[in-house]
Amino acid sequence: MALAANSIISQNRTLNSLSFPLPKLASIHQHHSKPNFYPVHLQPTNQFRLRTSPISFVAKTSFSDIDVQSSNPTTSSTTNSWSDFAKNVSGEWDGFGAEFTREGNPIELPESVVPEAYREWEVKVFDWQTQCPTLAQPGEKMMFYKSIKLLPTVGCEADAATQYSIDERNFGGADNKVAAFAYQSSGCYVAVWPIGDNDTYELFEVEHCLINPKDRESRARIIQVVRIQDKQMVLEKFRVFCEQWYGPFRNGDQLGGCAIRDSSFAATDALKALEVVGVWQGASSTASFTSSQSTFLQEFSGDTLQKSTRDECDLTLLPRQLWCSMKESEDGESLLEAGWLFDHGHAIASRCIFSNDTTLKEISIAQETALLEGV
Repeated sequence: MALAANSIISQNRTLNSLSFPLPKLASIHQHHSKPNFYPVHLQPTNQFRLRTSPISFVAKTSFSDIDVQSSNPTTSSTTNSWSDFAKNVSGEWDGFGAEFTREGNPIELPESVVPEAYREWEVKVFDWQTQCPTLAQPGEKMMFYKSIKLLPTVGCEADAATQYSIDERNFGGADNKVAAFAYQSSGCYVAVWPIGDNDTYELFEVEHCLINPKDRESRARIIQVVRIQDKQMVLEKFRVFCEQWYGPFRNGDQLGGCAIRDSSFAATDALKALEVVGVWQGASSTASFTSSQSTFLQEFSGDTLQKSTRDECDLTLLPRQLWCSMKESEDGESLLEAGWLFDHGHAIASRCIFSNDTTLKEISIAQETALLEGV
């Protein structure tokens, strides 16, 4: 029954997404202000390189905790993989979003946007109600989304919520703003977005979009905001969006309101360390960005059995069974990870590895199962 339901969902998404042309950024810009994005400077090999010296932000460790046990690469069917990805990623994704410090503490919303009723009762507000209308073209490798924050409301006034901000992102084509993008037909993706730079620092974001393997209409987007300053790579903060697929793409014109199948989460309990530390094993797919033939777009491919070991000291624990980590190997390579414990003993995690000169080497994604000690 679950497979049949997923099939119906995919068919519905295909029919509806094909009915809408990819929005032109110029026309959208007429109605909403758009944050400034700086040009993406790619090397001749199309590798993403951050102009800095070797990273030294986190305590050095070895990547021996990520152990490839055996490999059985498979030839990926690129003909239909992007089309399948487009079906599964397109639509109206409504939910809630929040910012967290690098230690995992939720950040309160500005007092100016909090309704007076909350302020009178000294209720702290951490979550934005959000929309993320997303459209990927099945026939062209292009994707567009808007991350919309809505002003907090009291009760079911959410049906008449007012937009607070709109962050538009465009991948592919002449308006491409992404430096690296790896995707999976399930709708999962990892994107590296350069945000800007000046004489003292650079900023970029690593966006991990993880689809719940047990519910294709539920996803989490974990965004790691990284700052490079004084030749060091510093994890500044996280942004987390927990979203449900509400319907076919409508460019944000229709709001789920009180029908949203989710609730605020920033102040809820964080993932317990005991549930994620230890040895995990699962099939990992990889997108490589080191080849001279590589482009900024890669599909996750291959099927490698991988073991990984997580220590509590490396983790930032977040609500909704989510976590992040950032660590450095002895030779200066850096690993950024985001994961989701979608069921007890079962997780999905994505990782980015940067070389010691901050060149992106690879991105991987894996479904993992916790192993008993000694296995």
